[in-house]
Parts: sequence; C-alpha cells; structure tokens
Amino acid sequence: MLNVGLTGGIACGKSTVAEMFVRLGAYLIDLDKLAHEVQEPGAPAWRKIIDYFGDDVLGRDQKIDRNKVAAIVFNQPEKLKALNDIVHPCVYEEWQARLKKIVAADLRAIVLSDIPLLFEARMQSLFDLTIVVMIPPEEQIVRLMARNGMTQEEAQKRIKNQMPIGDKAGLADIVINNQSSVADTQKRVQEVWQELIRREKDKTEISRKK
Repeated sequence: MLNVGLTGGIACGKSTVAEMFVRLGAYLIDLDKLAHEVQEPGAPAWRKIIDYFGDDVLGRDQKIDRNKVAAIVFNQPEKLKALNDIVHPCVYEEWQARLKKIVAADLRAIVLSDIPLLFEARMQSLFDLTIVVMIPPEEQIVRLMARNGMTQEEAQKRIKNQMPIGDKAGLADIVINNQSSVADTQKRVQEVWQELIRREKDKTEISRKK
C-alpha cells in the first residue's frame, strides 16, 4: 500500500483533484468527513463532547450543533483545545481502521487521505509522500469570492488565516497546479498517478526483499 497525504489551500480545487484520482483507481479517505462521523449520535466523540460542553450543544435531533460548539470555543483557546483533544484521537482511530480495511481488501492500494491542515498539524511523517493542490493566492481570492459569495476583504481574511499556499507547496513532495483548465489539471493528475504507481511498486519490492 502507498499511503499518500493530500492537502491544499482553500478554493484550490483539492476535492476536484481527489475525485480525479479516485476515477483512476485511488482510494480516498476524507478526514473532515470522519470528524463529522465521530460526532454523530452514539459515535465515539459524541458522549465526550456532551459530557464536556453540556446538553445545550444538542439539537432536537440529538445531533451536536456544530454552530453552538463553535460559538463556545470561539476566543476560548482552552475549550478549543479540549474539543480537539476529544475529536482528534477519535478521527485518528477511525482513519487507521479505514486504512486497515482497505489494505485487507487490496494490498497494492494507493490511498489518498484528504487533510486540509496536514502541514499545520505536522502530520507529514505519517505518509509515504504528500501532495499539495495549489493555485496562486490572487486566484484563491477570486474563486473564494465566487464560490462563497464573499467580499474581497472577507476572502483575503479567510486566506490569511491559513498557512500560505506557497509554504505548503514547499513542504510537499508533489505539487499539482490547478490554475489552468480542467483538461490541464487532468493531464497533471494522470502524470502524478503514474508516479504513484511506480512508488507503490518500489515500496512493495523493497518490502519483499526484507
């Protein structure tokens, strides 16, 4: 198995690129979705969040109201840390379980784990290699304004709250520039896919020789 970390900046088209890899044969694990799943009623983090924040964070459907939790942790670093200390280990356990399930079904799997804050969380050591999907910051602003209906000032503030995309590109093993056409991105993804296939083969051969 080749374990690949996939990340990028906001509005860079990471999800679109991930879908392209899936169509070529990659497995995809979205850690943002896992974070939601572990907070569903009865899931591992659900009871712990209620125990810490109280029943007031529940909606009528007994689901955790993420907006209520966000309002509580906003500007309260100790409560944000408490929330992360609850959710992150549960996400990590579920992520590892998904990886094991994939490998059990396909020893030669190429698995992409979509993690928006991969470098911010210093998780790169958990992967065989990392991929960053990027566009120039000025293009990020334009796409974010169009996608989310933000003003230019709002979009700039949102982007400034993240690690600069150039810094992420500098840390990555492979960079996919998503600035041009869909066809150009698809061509680049296909090139990278062939590279991933080669790396998985090399990794398997090294393991066999040990």
